[in-house]
Amino acid sequence: MKKKSIFSKNAPDPVGPYPHAKQVGNFLFVSGAGPRQKGSDSIPGVELNADGSIASYNFEEQAHSVLTNIKMILEDAGTSMENVVDVTAFLTNMKDDFGTFNTIYKMYFKEDQPARTTVEVTALPTPIAIELKCIAIINPVEGS
Repeated sequence: MKKKSIFSKNAPDPVGPYPHAKQVGNFLFVSGAGPRQKGSDSIPGVELNADGSIASYNFEEQAHSVLTNIKMILEDAGTSMENVVDVTAFLTNMKDDFGTFNTIYKMYFKEDQPARTTVEVTALPTPIAIELKCIAIINPVEGS
């Protein structure tokens, strides 16, 4: 089966040597995406200390930003949020942020929500509180 790398023109550049997503057949495997903004290293809702560690963060801003980035990657690949079948969410503070994440998540996945796994991690590659990866279908068969 042929594989195709997808690089979004609208989402922030990946922070490592990988594409935004990989298409294999009708499946799109979206790489982990954070809340950074295109063309900038700034992270919505994050204030850093002089040493680069997180001084404070606004989880709501980050959650909206990461879901918007996922949406842009999906659209640039030719699909949409409605075609996401699986989401893996990484949170750095499950206790404080899980409820907020669920509330915001429902704004982006209103009906027929995808399968989801949410795990707490001690750190992510940049000073962020959330990262998402997902699997979507491209050109889904009608009625499936």
